Amino acid sequence: MISFYLMPVIFVLGILGIAFEEQIKINKTATALLTCVLLWAILLIDTSIASRTEGFLQYVAHATGGGDTEVSDYLSLRLTEHLGDVSGTLFFVLCSMVLVSTIDSYGGFKSVASIVATTNKRRLLWRVAFASFFFSAFLDNLAASIVIIAVLRKLVPDTTDRMKYACMSIIACNAGGSWSPIGDVTTLLLWNNGRITPYYQIFHLIIPALISLIVPTLLAHFFLFKKGVKLRQRPNVPEDEMYDILPHRARIVVFILGILSLMLVPIWQTFFDVPAFMGVIFGLVLVWIYTELMFSRYKKRLREATTLRMTEQLNNNADLTTIFYFLGILMSVAALIEGGQLAVASTHVTKLIPSTGLLATIIGVLSSVLDNVALVAAVLGMYPVDASGALSPFVLNGSFWVFLAYCAVNGGSLLIIGSATGVTVMGLEGISFGYYLKRFSLLALSGYLAGALAYQLQSLIF
Repeated sequence: MISFYLMPVIFVLGILGIAFEEQIKINKTATALLTCVLLWAILLIDTSIASRTEGFLQYVAHATGGGDTEVSDYLSLRLTEHLGDVSGTLFFVLCSMVLVSTIDSYGGFKSVASIVATTNKRRLLWRVAFASFFFSAFLDNLAASIVIIAVLRKLVPDTTDRMKYACMSIIACNAGGSWSPIGDVTTLLLWNNGRITPYYQIFHLIIPALISLIVPTLLAHFFLFKKGVKLRQRPNVPEDEMYDILPHRARIVVFILGILSLMLVPIWQTFFDVPAFMGVIFGLVLVWIYTELMFSRYKKRLREATTLRMTEQLNNNADLTTIFYFLGILMSVAALIEGGQLAVASTHVTKLIPSTGLLATIIGVLSSVLDNVALVAAVLGMYPVDASGALSPFVLNGSFWVFLAYCAVNGGSLLIIGSATGVTVMGLEGISFGYYLKRFSLLALSGYLAGALAYQLQSLIF
C-alpha cells in the first residue's frame, strides 16, 4: 500500500519541480522524464498495485492463469499501448513545429509585418491581438507566439513599448488556441482521446474565446495606451537575407502548403478517419518533396541557401526538448491510470466539487501555476467517456470537456508562467514575473471570466 500512495506523491513533486523550474535550476524536461521513469518502475516492481485495478480484472477475465507474471504481462502490454497513444500526439507536435519553422524560414510570415505595421499604439494593439488570435488557431499558440514576437521585434524596436504588446500576445494566443483542435496541446489531447470533435469545439468555443480576447484588449486600449500616442521608434521592416536568392513562387507555395496542411488535419480526421499525426506528416512530406524539387531546379541559385533544406530544418528546428517533456508528462499520467490512483481521485473530487462547470473553472485557474498538459491528461485519466446517456457532461462533446478546453488554455494566461506560450515569450523578451502580474494578470482574469460566462450563457441557448 505504501507504493500506491508513493506514486501520486512523486507525481505532485514532479509537477512542483516543473512549476518552479527557475528556482531549482533543473530543466522541466529532465524532471518530467525522471517522474515518468520512477512511476513506471514502481508499477513494474510492485505489481500488486495494478492487480487491484478494474483494468487488470477485466484482463484476467479474458485470460487464463494468474499471479504476478500475468500482472507483469498486463503492465507491459498497457505500457506499449500508452506509448503508442502518446506517440501520436508527439509526432503531431513535432511535425507542426517543423512545418511552422519552414514556413517562417521561407519568409511566409513576412507579409504579416507589413499588414500589422502602424505607428499608432492603440491601432497596433488590436492588430497584434487579432493576428495572434487567428495565427494560434491555425498553427498553435506556441508557434504563433514565436512568429508574433519575431514580427514585433521589427515593428516595435523600443523594448519598453514591445513588452506590452508581447504580454498582450500571450493572452491573445491562448484565447485563439482554445477554440481550435490544433491550437494547443491540451485541445489536441482532448480531440485525440475522443472527448471532443473539431467542429463541435469550434462552433461552441469561438464566441467565448473571442470575448476572452476582446475584453482584456479593450481594457488595455483605455488603461495601458493613451489616445493618439505614437511608438517611440518607427517600425523597421527590412527584407530578409534570402529575398534575392529564394524564388518568390517558392515562398508562396511553401506558405500555402504548410498552412493548408495544418488547417486540413481536422477535415482528414472527420471525413476520412485519418489520425491527426498522419495528416500533418502528409503535409510535411508534400513540403519536403516540393522543396527538394525546387533545390534540384535552382541548384546554382540556391547554393548558399542550404539551411532551407528540409533535412536542415529537421536537424536544427525540431524542438526535441519539448517533445521529451510531453513524453514524460503524458506517460507519468498513464502510470497513475494503471496504478488506479486517478480512479480513486475522481471519486473524491466528484464528491468535493459536484459541479462540473466549477471543476473546469478551477482547473483553468490551476493551469496558471501548474502545467495545463499534465492537468488535462490527469483529468482524462480520472473521467473516462461516459456512454450511459446523452445528457451526461462526460459524453463525447459533453459540456465538461468543451468547457475544459476553454478553461485549461485560457487559464494559463493568468500568470506568465502558466502556459508554454507565456514561458516562451518570457524568455524571448526577458519579461519578469512581477511585470506581467502587475499589469496583465487582472486583464487576463477579466477575459477568462467573461469568456467563461459567455460559454455558460451560450450553453443555455444551444
